Amino acid sequence: MNIYSALQIGDYHLNNCEDFLITKSIGSHKILCAVMDGCSTAMESQFASVLTGKILRKIALGKSYEDMYGQNLEDTLEEELKDILKQLFNEMAVVKNTLLLDEKELLTTLIILLYDQKEHQGIVLCIGDGLVCINGNITEFEDGNKPDYFAYHLKEDFEDWYQNQTRIIIFDYLQDVSIATDGIGTFSKVKKADEEESIHPVEYLCIDHEYYDSDEMLFRKLKKLEHGYGLKPTDDLALIRIIK
Repeated sequence: MNIYSALQIGDYHLNNCEDFLITKSIGSHKILCAVMDGCSTAMESQFASVLTGKILRKIALGKSYEDMYGQNLEDTLEEELKDILKQLFNEMAVVKNTLLLDEKELLTTLIILLYDQKEHQGIVLCIGDGLVCINGNITEFEDGNKPDYFAYHLKEDFEDWYQNQTRIIIFDYLQDVSIATDGIGTFSKVKKADEEESIHPVEYLCIDHEYYDSDEMLFRKLKKLEHGYGLKPTDDLALIRIIK
């Protein structure tokens, strides 16, 4: 199983990349992946996406210790994902109160993927805009640039919030899965192209297997889109792709 990732600042952004991503193993056979996109109109939006990623990394490490000592063996994959999100909520609330943060400093979208290689099962949950591609089937989530950020709900009962989440995809037998922030849909021609033929950036990045044998597959694809076709994402892009 190969895991590829790429993080690129959008061509219209000058200072900071507001997206972030993580990939982390949980125990010997589970993988946690996530992509985050900070709200551009909020305060220091890159902070929220990075903070979310760092907290998820901590939670994954704790889950690895639980796996090592044989805890939570009866949990289903969805129950484990739910527990990860509950821990994220609790940790984020603690940080907010400890640092006296404004809600606008915590606004970020989140697409989180949990895959069990042993059971050949996976689950994806999307909070806000973004894209999921599972074995060639692309699903785009669009909120009209008004995502219902989870930071809005930190004071609410977690169980009530979770019950309202409908953007959950459960799948079996991963062959080729990608998760991406909505920057993947913003490719525009920003320079003269070397190639005259057209190309579909989403399909090229999430379905096409060119450069499969390179650890830098996604970066090479992004460079080819830029220099070969004159295309770059105008918004920040965080992309993770797993190919079995």
